[in-house]
Amino acid sequence: MSDKMINDQALDIIFRDARTHNGWEDRKVTSTLMQAVYDLTKFGPTSANCSPARFVFVESDAAKARLKPHLAEGNAAKTMAAPVCVIIGYDLAFYEKLPDLFPHTDAKAWFVGNDALIEETAIRNGTLQGAYFMVAARALGLDCGPMSGFDQAGVNEEFFKGTTIKANFLCNVGYGTDENMFPRSPRLDFNDACEIL
Repeated sequence: MSDKMINDQALDIIFRDARTHNGWEDRKVTSTLMQAVYDLTKFGPTSANCSPARFVFVESDAAKARLKPHLAEGNAAKTMAAPVCVIIGYDLAFYEKLPDLFPHTDAKAWFVGNDALIEETAIRNGTLQGAYFMVAARALGLDCGPMSGFDQAGVNEEFFKGTTIKANFLCNVGYGTDENMFPRSPRLDFNDACEIL
């Protein structure tokens, strides 16, 4: 075993006991904690350090009212009750920041004019960063309720109009309760999902 391995309690918090929450305590998530979650998230690896994910923390009643019409019916009530709903998006102009983020070569030139590569890279790495975000949130004592039941075009129009950012998925964040929690669904065993060659 590596001396870098975290303990079982930490693994339980991040993975084994972590659940997708639908109910939430009436307890604020501070802006300091939101920033701390991002400050861990940003260290997760992305290709060429491209870091395309963008995070909009929908916390105020006014911002939630803007989001609500774009939610699937089954996601509206729990999202309005959550302390924060994070819109996890990706910036299709991520490569503009590569001179700063990946300065040892001209990585920006790999993407300019190649729309297919831009989109593929943004979606893949932005999704990775969304997963890092959930791990970071759980590591800092928060619960998560990720979901994809929303009108992406509507959210893009409402929150990202006139930008190069697109919504990827949503994640409610706060201090979860057992309310409306489904039993844990099965997971694939190693032999069903993995192959060693």
